[in-house]
Amino acid sequence: MNTKWQNWVHVTKLDPDKNLTADEIAGIVTSGTDALMLSGTLNVTRENMGQLLAQVAEYGLPLVVEPAGPEAVIFDGVDLLFVPSVLNTPDVRWIVGKHREWVSQQCVDWKRVVPEAYIVLNPASSVGRVTRAECGLSASQVAAYSEVAEQYFHFPIIYIEYSGTYGDPAIVESASRALDSAHLYYGGGIDSPERAEEMAGFADTIVVGNAVYENGIDVLQATVRAVR
Repeated sequence: MNTKWQNWVHVTKLDPDKNLTADEIAGIVTSGTDALMLSGTLNVTRENMGQLLAQVAEYGLPLVVEPAGPEAVIFDGVDLLFVPSVLNTPDVRWIVGKHREWVSQQCVDWKRVVPEAYIVLNPASSVGRVTRAECGLSASQVAAYSEVAEQYFHFPIIYIEYSGTYGDPAIVESASRALDSAHLYYGGGIDSPERAEEMAGFADTIVVGNAVYENGIDVLQATVRAVR
């Protein structure tokens, strides 16, 4: 099992609020993706997160939980916890407030926690609406956020999140050029091998999520092949 997240190039994001059959799960875990990220914005509970975890745990892929709030934090059976802070929101709860809540509620295994600096760029997405992210950013503004996240706050992961739509490659490239050693993740609208290859040209890791549910396992497998 490759739990060294810095080496991952393809991650598949699964939503606890959506259903997959046993055959679909099998197709995902044998696709060649490097890891599974269990993550969602709406209707995520400890119960449905635990149910999804039980579905995928037996296959041996690295498992990451990316919690939207304290209610989704699970350590049992999980390799890593990727914890996002949304930098481009005026609501401090999504930068540090939710984090204070979950630290207050349980004992944290900090060795398994990886902080993520999120830059949310799709205003129509659930994460954009919930966090009230200021999504109309220019390439230079995204680059500045990325540099601040790495150089000032020392986030190891900068995550460009278009969630549900395909983003602007020029903006992702601007973020990439602003970084020295932080790891750049990209997620949003990767539903073809061409899009996977394009964004993998700038991001260290691409995340495929909605395509699993909307386009099928064959498309997921094609995105994996595109970045290998």
